[in-house]
Amino acid sequence: MNSSDLRTKFLAFFKARGHAIVPSSSLIPDDPSVLFTTAGMQQFKKYFTGELDPIKDFGSKNVTSVQKCFRTSDIDEVGDESHLTFFEMMGNFSFGGYFKKEAIIYAHEFIAKELGLSIDYVSVFEGDADVPADMESEEIWKSLGVKDVRKFGRKDNFWGPTGAEGPCGPTSEVYVRGVEVWNLVFNEYYQDKNKKLTPLKVKGIDTGMGLERLAMMVQNTQTIFETDLFKNPLSTFMHLPGVDDKSGRIFADHIRGATFLIADGVLPSNKDAGYILRRLIRRAIFHSRKLTGEDNGGGFKLSTSRTLEAVKNTISFYGNSFENYKNLLVNEKDILKIFKEEQNKFIQTLDNGIREFNRLHNSKSKVQGESGGSYKIFGKISAEDAFHLYQSYGLPREIIRDLCVEREAEFDDKGFDKEFEKHQEISRAGVEKKFGGHGLTLDTGELKAGSEEEQRKVIKFHTATHLLHQALLEVLGNEVEQRGSDITPERTRFDFTFPRKVTPEELKRIEEIVNEKIKADLPVKVIEMSKAEAEKTGALKFFKGKYSDKVTVYFIGDSLENAFNKEFCAGPHVSRTSEIGKFKITKEESSSAGIRRIRAIIE
Repeated sequence: MNSSDLRTKFLAFFKARGHAIVPSSSLIPDDPSVLFTTAGMQQFKKYFTGELDPIKDFGSKNVTSVQKCFRTSDIDEVGDESHLTFFEMMGNFSFGGYFKKEAIIYAHEFIAKELGLSIDYVSVFEGDADVPADMESEEIWKSLGVKDVRKFGRKDNFWGPTGAEGPCGPTSEVYVRGVEVWNLVFNEYYQDKNKKLTPLKVKGIDTGMGLERLAMMVQNTQTIFETDLFKNPLSTFMHLPGVDDKSGRIFADHIRGATFLIADGVLPSNKDAGYILRRLIRRAIFHSRKLTGEDNGGGFKLSTSRTLEAVKNTISFYGNSFENYKNLLVNEKDILKIFKEEQNKFIQTLDNGIREFNRLHNSKSKVQGESGGSYKIFGKISAEDAFHLYQSYGLPREIIRDLCVEREAEFDDKGFDKEFEKHQEISRAGVEKKFGGHGLTLDTGELKAGSEEEQRKVIKFHTATHLLHQALLEVLGNEVEQRGSDITPERTRFDFTFPRKVTPEELKRIEEIVNEKIKADLPVKVIEMSKAEAEKTGALKFFKGKYSDKVTVYFIGDSLENAFNKEFCAGPHVSRTSEIGKFKITKEESSSAGIRRIRAIIE
């Protein structure tokens, strides 16, 4: 039985038992406390609480659905035999129409009779100080002939709420071949933001059964990746020579998840859902290099056409197999365009980052093996090196970790966290006050440097500010001299000497120059030299800056001699200007006598 048949059979089963079929809601929920729709019940929260009337909206107190879901908690586990980011949750729900007895009978009938599967065992809530043991469910299961009923605590057999607060309750889980396939939630309580439980006026049923896991049982496969849900659209990308199972699975899952996110209106960005989407696409691109060829010891070979082909296959398979997913076909052109654009942005960053990883790894590795025989290179990427790869080359943590796994090198996750916290503390405390030694203040009320995402935003703005500085000199002349700068994750602010208001035409040209240099994808490099040597190169410096005899100079261009911009600076910066995004000046004003101020954002 294929996945399409399973969806149809499930919905028909519950429709015949008085349930209204409700279409899947978007992956982007109305609930502001969560980024994604993580469960089938999410669109029904207000019906469980009594805020909305199911009779009025659905014509029944009982409904059923196949809901698109996305969970970020399993991203690092993707690649094994069962973890996914995107999945489909089949469920039946009741808002006071029935409770435990009917829900358990329906589950037993569908699994054992409709599908002919053998239930290994079920689990129920064993009870704790706040919620009593679920003796009723245990007795119902045993009356149906299921003798193996196991009891577990709050961690395993109590579900919810989704988000900060909401309906929740004890659960009963159904296991087939040792795998949990169906979770029956008995919503009896409302949990508030302080974790306090209050009994619901109307008890409800909320069940969820993952289509992928059920397909694995029905199709008798060993993993979810062997079911038709992956085999039909993506198997050719998962089982090529040289593609290990883990890389193939990560690629397949991330392509699938990213495709559905874009179809529901998410765009790659450095914030919230867009940030997760960008992580998925970039990690898929990283693993896609194995689809065409081997790591060449420096950069990598990448099949851009293969990646887009995988997206097309995903759109075609899902769009044509289920009415709810027709929006994939409708939005195919836009989905492919977004994938292509994001791929083009990341290729150079990834290539430079992998080269730097290999350099660091090889410089600290030991070769083991006999002469003329096989050998392996063993090494360790220190926390400092890993953070350098993240900060200076834009490699996400998960890609650094994946590279370490490939090279059998150690990755210090905790050490990486400490490095990040160290930089975060510097930002918060403002020990140096200057970011890069030339007045780029991090310790402001506007900056909340509490995440990797915000750090990356600041880094992009930092490089954009260098471009702005140079563009001001080109358009306005040598009267321009930096008098201060301030960067937050939302904008950059740059103060400079100039005797008059900058005209709209001049501002337009300044903005154009910055965006031309961003589009040119110029490399951003750093060199260490004596202060005297740096001054001879013509590198710009902050007029109040205090510099030691040894300084670092960041320059934007192929070489120090022909660089578009070069400045005394301690970094960090993006590795290439194309990583910045579109630069837009939002305001030009007077800061004080003879000092102008420009504010700008990145779109």
